[in-house]
Amino acid sequence: MTQAQSQQPASPLKPESAPAAAPVPAAVANPAPLGLAAFALTTFILSLVNSGLVTGSSLAIVVGLALAYGGLGQLIAGWWEFRNGNTFGGVAFTSYGSFWWSFAAFVFMFQGKDAGKIVAWYLLMWGVFTFYMWIATLKGARPVMVVFLLLWITFVLLALGGFTNAAAGNGLTAIGGYAGLLTAIAAFYASARAVINEAFGSEILPG
Repeated sequence: MTQAQSQQPASPLKPESAPAAAPVPAAVANPAPLGLAAFALTTFILSLVNSGLVTGSSLAIVVGLALAYGGLGQLIAGWWEFRNGNTFGGVAFTSYGSFWWSFAAFVFMFQGKDAGKIVAWYLLMWGVFTFYMWIATLKGARPVMVVFLLLWITFVLLALGGFTNAAAGNGLTAIGGYAGLLTAIAAFYASARAVINEAFGSEILPG
């Protein structure tokens, strides 16, 4: 056998000659229920303070939640949403997670001092952001649309309360606190709906 004959090309049927299969991306679970639950719990506790149902001295627990669950939990959910290619979910959860961290930083820095009308403007601008995010939910799941609508109303009421110097439990701030409680309940429902329906493989909770 000549050298040319000994260098026959490998058979395409051999495993080593087959092209390498494209790697299958690892499945990523739905992060939305985590983000919604983190948002709901932290919002509910803060809204208890804003509504006047609990005293302002309870704000410390809100700061703890804002850092560990409302902030970190939503940031993680937002990053997963970006990984899943969900622009809306990524922007929403990352933004509101950052909101909670900025809220905690504000409480630490001012420590009860009067910050003037800048807090009202801060809340109003979050209302602007929430409004256009709400518009994006109009073609999505109804529970999420309700959450963003109530959240927009909450931010506007709290901002107006800030402009009118209404303390927690008074005036428009108190009304905004009650709106925040409704927002939290709606977010809890949206989170529970996603978890329970996926667990049972059918639509147990409608929406």
